[in-house]
Amino acid sequence: MFALWTWTGRGTGPAPGGLGETATLPLVVPDGTLAQLRAGSAGLRTAQVDCALVEPGRFTELPVDNPGNSTRAWLENLAGTPAELPIAGHAVPNAQGTAIVDADHARAVLRDTTEVTGLLRTGLRADLRPYQARGIAWLRATVARHGGAVLADEMGLGKTVQTIGLLVDRAEQGPQLVVCPTSLVGNWVHEIARFAPELHPVAWRGGALQTAPGTVVVTGYPTLRRHGPLLTATTWATVTYDEAQALKNPRTQVAKAARALPARAVVALTGTPVENHLDELWALLHLVAPRIFGHRTQFRRRFVKPIEQGSADAAARLRDAVEPVLLSRRKAEVAASLPAKIHSDLLCDLTPEQERLYDSLLDRAVAEGFGVGAGRQTKILAALTALKQVCNHPALIDGDTGELAGRSGKLDLCTDIVANNLDNAAPTLIFTQYRATGELLVRHLAEQFAIAVPFFHGGLSQPERAGIVDEFQSPDGPPVLVLSLRAAGTGLTLTRAADVVHFDRWWNPAVEAQASDRVHRIGQTRTVTVTTLTSATTVEEHIADMQRRKSALTEFGTGTGIADLARLDDDRLLDILRRKRGN
Repeated sequence: MFALWTWTGRGTGPAPGGLGETATLPLVVPDGTLAQLRAGSAGLRTAQVDCALVEPGRFTELPVDNPGNSTRAWLENLAGTPAELPIAGHAVPNAQGTAIVDADHARAVLRDTTEVTGLLRTGLRADLRPYQARGIAWLRATVARHGGAVLADEMGLGKTVQTIGLLVDRAEQGPQLVVCPTSLVGNWVHEIARFAPELHPVAWRGGALQTAPGTVVVTGYPTLRRHGPLLTATTWATVTYDEAQALKNPRTQVAKAARALPARAVVALTGTPVENHLDELWALLHLVAPRIFGHRTQFRRRFVKPIEQGSADAAARLRDAVEPVLLSRRKAEVAASLPAKIHSDLLCDLTPEQERLYDSLLDRAVAEGFGVGAGRQTKILAALTALKQVCNHPALIDGDTGELAGRSGKLDLCTDIVANNLDNAAPTLIFTQYRATGELLVRHLAEQFAIAVPFFHGGLSQPERAGIVDEFQSPDGPPVLVLSLRAAGTGLTLTRAADVVHFDRWWNPAVEAQASDRVHRIGQTRTVTVTTLTSATTVEEHIADMQRRKSALTEFGTGTGIADLARLDDDRLLDILRRKRGN
C-alpha cells in the first residue's frame, strides 16, 4: 500500500480526501519550516500522520494535484524507471523511532512483490490481493536470507494461500512438508490442489513417504509426534507449521520432533504468536531462525523481564528485533485491500470415532432400506440428520458426553478459531441448525475457556431473546454467542461481532447468507470474516459442492427439496451420503 499525506509548509496536513481508506501512521517527517528545509538546516522527527491508503495499481492512475518529489519518484519506479527516493518517499521509522527504512530496501520491496506476482501467475491460480502478493514476496526473501519466517497475519487474511505461493516458488527444490492440526489435513490437501494444480499434495498418517519434487506431504501434529523419525530421513525443501502455537512449549515431544526435522526453510503460521507470555514467541522464533534467536536466557534478559516490568523501550527493541523474521498484519491495516466480507471455507477431517460411527449409521440405514412414497422421504431425512450430527460430534448420536475435546475435528477447529478471537478481543457468532449442537458448544466453550456463552434459540421467549441481543451488543458483552440458524437468521443486528462461524452446513446458501448478515449490515465498521466448517469426505462436502454449482439440490430445507432428493434411486442417493474415502 502507498500512504499519501500532505505538507503545509510547516507540518503535516489532513489526509488527501476522496482517495478511499484513511489511517494514522507513524512517519518520519521534516522538523522545520520551508525556509529551513531549503537551507538544509531542518531536522527530522517521528510524527503521527493522517494518510490515505492506496493500492499500487490505483496509485498510478490517481490525479494528484501538486505531487511532491516522493510521489513523482514512486510513479517513475512503478513505471519501471529507477528513480532516487527522497527521505519522505520511504519515511517508515523503526519501532524505536531511531532509523528510517532504507531507500534501496523500499524499492526492493516493490520490485520483489511485482516479480513474485509475475512468476506465480501460471503456477498459482489465485487472485491475489496486493498485501498477499507482498506476503509471498516477503516469505520468499525472508527464508532466503534467514532460513525461516513467522507469518502472523490475523485470521481471514489468507495465510494459507500466501504459503501455497511460497510452496509453488520452491517446488523444484525438493519435497515439502506441511504440519497442521489433524482436523485441517484435508483442508490443506484441498487448498493446495485448488490453488496450485502443478503441486502434488499427499495426506500422510505414517508409512511410506512420497518425496518426489513437487510433492507436498501434509500431516498432523500427532503424526509428527508419533512418526517423527520417519520424517527425519528426508531433507525437506520447506517445512510449514500451521497453527504453530501448538509448538509454543519447546519442551513437549511434538516441539522436539519439529526441531529435529531437517529443512532448508521453516515457516510458522499463527494468528496468535503470543497466547500467554513472551517465552512462547521465543519458541517460534527459535524454531524458524535459531541462528538469530538461539539463547532463551538472553531473550528473557533483554526483552521478557524488562517488558514485564513495564519498559516501553524494551518493547520497541523487541519489535525491531523480530521485524526481520516476523510479519503480522491486522485487517484494519489492509482494509483498503479487503472486501467488506471475507468468506473462508474450511474442510475438517473426521476423527476415527466419527468415521466409524458415520459408516455404521449409513450401513444401518441401507440395511433397513429407504422405502417408497412418503415414508421414503421421512427415512432419508432421518438418515441425513443423523449423519450431519455425527459430523458435528459423536456425542450427539451415542450419548457419550463425558469428554468432548479430541473427538470431533470440527469442534476442535472451532475451538482454535474461538481461542484466536479471544486472544484478539474479537467477539464471535457461531451458528448451528441443531439445538443439541448449540448446547454442546455452550458447555464445551465454558469448559475450555471458562466463559459464559449465551445460546439464542427458538425455545426462548421474546423477552429472553431481546435480553441476549442487548447483552451481546453492549461493550462488555460476552465474547461468544451461539445461535440457532433458523431462530436468529433474520431480523437481528449483532454488529459488535465481525467474525461469524457456521458450524454445520445448510442446504440453502441463502439461509447461511442471511445469518451472516446479522453482522454485515449498517452499523458495522470492520471487515466481516465468515468461516464455514465442512466435514471432508461426508455428505457435508456434497452440500458444499451443490451450493457452488447452484443445482436444484441447494433448495433443500423445504418440503419440495427433500421430495426431490427422495426421488433419486438408491444408488444415486448413496453416492451422496457415502463417505468418499479417497478425497
